[in-house]
Amino acid sequence: MFNKLTESLEKCPIVKRGEYNYFIHPVSDGVPIVEPSLLREVAVLMVKSLDLEGVTKIVVAEAMGIHIGVALSLMTDIPLTIIRKREYQLEGEIALHQTTGYSKGELYLNGIEKGEKVVVIDDVFSTGGTMKAILKGIAEKGAEVSDVLVVIKRGECDIGRPYKYLVEIEVTGDGVRVTDTKF
Repeated sequence: MFNKLTESLEKCPIVKRGEYNYFIHPVSDGVPIVEPSLLREVAVLMVKSLDLEGVTKIVVAEAMGIHIGVALSLMTDIPLTIIRKREYQLEGEIALHQTTGYSKGELYLNGIEKGEKVVVIDDVFSTGGTMKAILKGIAEKGAEVSDVLVVIKRGECDIGRPYKYLVEIEVTGDGVRVTDTKF
């Protein structure tokens, strides 16, 4: 029934970035094309997987969390907060330093208030660096994280709390192999 995500991952192209085998997929890169049916499937699977009881905000990181966050928000009527890559200097904004397997940078958190209950979703987990920064920022704001979910888990990482994923993959120069699904 739910197989668009798995099939699309197993067919996606691989490019080499140094020693890193990088998979190119609509959920994680927005290319070659993001099909509505794939987004719908991902959103339905997120609704089935997440603890949304009492949640007041969905939190995603720019850029590749945006489309999956919008799909989930439209299905649940839960507002969406996007952690941005540029500073807006709004009152209460906090900077989050992220380090991933292939980049470093600052993210900026706005729109989260003390006492709120949020879910955090993202496209891919490789090292957990982005998620660790996000969770630290949410805790600093005094909000509660109800649940964390990533669409695609690649490798093992400890983010200091339990999390969920829809698919787990291995990536080699030959392609993507789905090793586990949660649907």
